[in-house]
Order: sequence, then structure tokens, then C-alpha cells
Amino acid sequence: MRLFKTLVLSSRPLSWVNTAVPFGLGYFLVKEEFTLPMVVGMAFFLIPYNFLMYGINDVFDYESDLRNPRKGGVEGALLPPALHRTTLWASALLSAPFVFFLATQGTGRANLVLGLTLFFVIAYSVKGLRFKEKPFLDSMTSALHFVLPAVYGLFLAEGSLSPLSITLFAAFFTWGMASHAFGAVQDVIADREAGLGSIATAIGAAGAVRFALALYVLAGLVMLSTPGPLPLIAPAALLYIAAVIPWWRVEDVMAEAANKGWKWFLLLNFVTGAVIFLVLFEWWTLRG
Repeated sequence: MRLFKTLVLSSRPLSWVNTAVPFGLGYFLVKEEFTLPMVVGMAFFLIPYNFLMYGINDVFDYESDLRNPRKGGVEGALLPPALHRTTLWASALLSAPFVFFLATQGTGRANLVLGLTLFFVIAYSVKGLRFKEKPFLDSMTSALHFVLPAVYGLFLAEGSLSPLSITLFAAFFTWGMASHAFGAVQDVIADREAGLGSIATAIGAAGAVRFALALYVLAGLVMLSTPGPLPLIAPAALLYIAAVIPWWRVEDVMAEAANKGWKWFLLLNFVTGAVIFLVLFEWWTLRG
């Protein structure tokens, strides 16, 4: 029970929908029906995928997490070393049956995307790769954690990339990079004390805030270029801009205070997700 509770806390349960829903939308908007692969895929990206992604992250980030006051709650567990090996095994074994089933259902193209999705989950945190310590690549990889499930859903449903889907994925990717960059601001001191690199340690807390702000603006502008009613999603970017802009001049020594802005994201993600879902449903209805 102790391990189970720790794994659940480590997996950021408030963020589970951020990976499951993109997969489900990518699949359903092509297939237009609920199927067993869709149900299994959503279950995988809801829980096992997040157990794997964040479990690996919390194991290999232990040294910096010790210095991070926000760890130990909904924003991530502080995994004791005694649980590290068990966490890695449990996360992998929980994911394995889902991955095996999904691999038997998809085409070679779909399985390639599934493989890339898992690779970037591992490469972000594991020693020897540690993409999270490579400034800008860290934000790009983090964004892929959420975009690739949607791309995989599209391909698993035997869909193909179109100019519109590429535009939507580009906006989603840009949003993901922005969110990671702003999230890194609050950890800049803990990361530096642990000798870890990030986009925030490279360009400073204020630089990361401004980078995130520019990307949110870009994501909104990209959505404005889509056919109706999809541009109705664009104003959602204003919510994130409002949460980020107060930290425009934040100094590194005060960067932990940006956690106040980050906590708004836990709510904003649900609000934005609802807007995206409703607008995409309306677009799907009009298309039919």
C-alpha cells in the first residue's frame, strides 16, 4: 500500500487527463466510434503512462527534489531511495501489457510513434540521456510527452496527417513548450544547487518566463489560422498569459514564488481542456 500510494502521488493524478484526452481525441476524430483499442489506449495514457513518465522522473531527480519545497504533494512525490528500484519495475510492468496489446493493433507507422513516445518518456529523465538537462530540448521533449499520444491516436485509428492536423499539433506543441518553460522557473534554485541544467538555469527565471509568454502568444496565433469554429480555442491562451505575465521581471532568487502562478495551471488545464473538447466536438459535428 505504501508503494501504491507513493506511485499514485508520483504520477501527478491531476495531470492524467492531459495525456489520455489528447490520445482519445486523436483516435475518435478519425474513427468516429468507440473501440477496444481506443478504450485500452485511453486507459494506458490515463494511468500507466503517467506512472512510467513521472516515476522515472522522480527516481532520477531525487537529489534536486530534496531541495525542492513543492515536492511531496500533488506536484510530485519525494521518492525515498529504498523505493527507487521498485518504482522503476512497477512502472514498467504496469505499462507492459498495455503496450503489448496496442502494438498488436496498430500499423508499423502507429507502432513507430508509440515507440518514440516511450523513448522520449525515458530519455527525458534517465541517466545517460537526461534530455531534461539540455536547455530548450527539455521543453521540446516535455511537449512531446503530450503531443505524441495525440499523434499516436490519429495513426492507431489509421488516419493520416493533414495540413489542419499538423497545424493543431503545432499549436499543442508550442503550448506544451511554454508550459514546461514556465514550470522550470520555480525550480531554478533547486536545480542549480543539485547541479542540474534546464531552460531556466540557462536563460534565467525572467528569460524563461518571457520565452513561455512568447510561445503562448504564438500558440494562440496559430489557432487563429485554423478554419471555424476552431479559432474559438485561441482565447484560451489569454488565460495562461494572464498567469505568466506577473512574473515578467522575476529574479532567480525569488523564482520559487512563481509556484503561485504555476498552481493556477492545475485549474487552467481543466478549463482549457473543456474549451478544446467542446470546440472540437462542434467542429466534428459541422464536418459530419
